[in-house]
Amino acid sequence: MRASIAAETAGIPSVSVVCKGFEGQASATARGHGFDGLPLAVTTSHVDAQSTDDMVADFVADTVDQIVDGLTARPPDDDGHGPETGRTGVEPAAIETVASGTIDEITELFATREWSDGLPIVPPTRGRVEAFLAPGGHDPWRVIGTAASSGRDLTVWSVAVNAVMAGCRPEQLPVLLAVAEILADPAYGMQHSGNTTGADALMILDGPIVGELGFNHGPGAMRDGSPANTAIGRWLRLYLRNVGGFTADEHDRATFGNTFRVVLAEDMAAIDEIGWEPVSARFGHGATDDVVTMARMNSGLIIGSVVGSTPEAIVPYLGDGLARVAGWDLTHNHGLGQDQFRPLLVLSPILARTIARGDGARAGWSKRDLQEALFAAATIPARRYEALIGAWSNLTPGRRSLIDLVADGHLPDVFARSDDPDRPVPVVTDPANIVIAVAGDPNRTNAYVLANDGPHGDWTARAIDRSRSLDLACLVPDHG
Repeated sequence: MRASIAAETAGIPSVSVVCKGFEGQASATARGHGFDGLPLAVTTSHVDAQSTDDMVADFVADTVDQIVDGLTARPPDDDGHGPETGRTGVEPAAIETVASGTIDEITELFATREWSDGLPIVPPTRGRVEAFLAPGGHDPWRVIGTAASSGRDLTVWSVAVNAVMAGCRPEQLPVLLAVAEILADPAYGMQHSGNTTGADALMILDGPIVGELGFNHGPGAMRDGSPANTAIGRWLRLYLRNVGGFTADEHDRATFGNTFRVVLAEDMAAIDEIGWEPVSARFGHGATDDVVTMARMNSGLIIGSVVGSTPEAIVPYLGDGLARVAGWDLTHNHGLGQDQFRPLLVLSPILARTIARGDGARAGWSKRDLQEALFAAATIPARRYEALIGAWSNLTPGRRSLIDLVADGHLPDVFARSDDPDRPVPVVTDPANIVIAVAGDPNRTNAYVLANDGPHGDWTARAIDRSRSLDLACLVPDHG
């Protein structure tokens, strides 16, 4: 669709070719960029599940006529665009009353209209939303940005409406607004939030706010149950649904999908004790700042019952976990992205402490020391790497060898130290691309590793401003 949008912007008629099942997403993408109703041509079978001959035959039989019709049959409107289709029905205004009745009736209505996640909600009455906003002083109609996926404005009011539905508390609003800023940032790539692999956003919270607002960073740190962690995780999924358009009718094309991820709060006391920096520092923020950092994650796995009293003993197991979680995601090193595969390793505090403390004879490791050791330990055979990004996934153009990609400057030299097809190669392009967080049960030697979705929800951080907003303040000039 983005190629068509570029063409249409230049005044050139276009037709976008999409696979069956993606018509709704394509139409929503066009609408989000201001081009409602761009013509589509649909292929009847998935291109990766056909032989070349079958694909060509089906394309000629079913798709070519749609392309011709799209280029010749549509009457242009006054702007030169195709006819507007719009969404099904008319969207309600921001403060319009859309339902009345019992809790059960409202819950059923919201679920039927796909405004909820199917669970009971707190009805977002105007009074509740205004009460939620009142302590912060924010202008309800301030526009934070635009959802590239739907063209809808990201407003303080819409943040609050979905926050009330999710059960959030007013003091959590600054976190929600910071996340909304991330969603509005083109560097994050909100528009990819419904891609077929079903990656879901993970928010990582750092700073004094973790303790002051009661976020769980201990046992069960990534499980629902803690009100703050859970409500904000649910809010994000509702916000993506209701403002971003990530429903089955529009943008959500997840083949399987996951439920929402709760906020992962780092153990700030443990990080301070061992002398490491939080995740937020990796993305340019101060070690004691209140910050939320977000990226979309694909698959994950537990690295359980790690045994070892030294970093050297622990690292091989952690490196193996990082290598095992990396699959087609490696195309974010080259193919779908460039140097953008940055997996997350979550260490329990006892593991982090063991790595950082030293033993008297040897100094403890910094986070950078650990990243470099993991870079060397998290490897897979070159032939497997090439299969993952080429023969098995068809996501690297030309299915080129790693040696060829290094020769052309696409990957660093470490990927071509020999021509042995079984030589070990790293799963990331730089040690710093391994993101390390500290959270979880302080008395258990476990770790958790997740593969991130590269530029399709890239690592992005925002400072959290907990000061009272002056949006609605009446400032009187001082003439004295």
